[in-house]
Amino acid sequence: MNKRQDRHRKKKKKKKFVRGFFFLLVLILGFAGYIFYQYYTGLQAAGEGFDKNAATDFDGAEVDKLGKINVLLLGIDSRGEEKSRTDTIMIAQYDTKEGTAKLVSIMRDTYVEIPDYKNYKVNTAYFLGGPELLRETIQENFGIDLHYYALVDFKGFQQVVDTLAPEGIEMDVEQSMSKNIGVSLEPGVQMLDGAELLGYARYRADAKGDFGRVERQQKVINALKDELISVNGVTKLPKLIGTVQPYIETNVDGAEVIGILKDFVLNTPEDIETMTIPVEGSYTSASYSHAGSVLEIDMEENKAALDAFLNGGSSVVTSDSEEEQ
Repeated sequence: MNKRQDRHRKKKKKKKFVRGFFFLLVLILGFAGYIFYQYYTGLQAAGEGFDKNAATDFDGAEVDKLGKINVLLLGIDSRGEEKSRTDTIMIAQYDTKEGTAKLVSIMRDTYVEIPDYKNYKVNTAYFLGGPELLRETIQENFGIDLHYYALVDFKGFQQVVDTLAPEGIEMDVEQSMSKNIGVSLEPGVQMLDGAELLGYARYRADAKGDFGRVERQQKVINALKDELISVNGVTKLPKLIGTVQPYIETNVDGAEVIGILKDFVLNTPEDIETMTIPVEGSYTSASYSHAGSVLEIDMEENKAALDAFLNGGSSVVTSDSEEEQ
């Protein structure tokens, strides 16, 4: 090969590289533009959201080398009050190494020791001192370290469902439901929109009361997980983040959210394991003048059960069934 042919070959190779690089750059910019557009669309459609306390402290533990992330999930119905109790208290755990997810619901009437206060219902800790005091309460009573918190207004939940699944989420409604949920539901398998799914998750006017409500909440979260990891759900992630942003307060920054979501989507758990505190047979109903009706629990039994469920160990009895965790 003479020098002229060699120069010609190198010139052609350089042109191909430039064209390929330009094409890749266009793809990256187009993808970034799509993400921004979807995020902005979700943000615009979401509305004003609720007033957040940007100064909220949360002294969460550092995520250890085991890769298990514990998030305190709190659900509130914001109606403009300066202070409110949280209707929903959950611990969500995602194991980034094993790709497993677990969800613990703590009954809001559980009677616990609140640091520097009297014993109260566990949801009173949020009323008295926000997410941080609730974190301290859970750590002191159950010995569980929490790394992050996410406070979600129920209006945001409704918006997310309607954005993720405009046709609704399939749910098997066990019975007629209407009392204090703002919608009327009839028994049977059906597609529920955001308002209906929220009403289903909040219903507690049956024999199971709050325990039934917790079971439905866990059922709803599993259904949403399946929709989120579908191809349809993954393409809507930027819009979903924009939609929920006005309705969520959290100490997880944007980069951490993206990292956790990436791990979750790429290593999706087949199912979300669930349990409820207090566990079956470990509590009695009681009443106190300063706290009202409460669930008085066997603290050691529940502490051991929660530790076994989240950190491994012996079999535990959950409120749903007896199984090896």
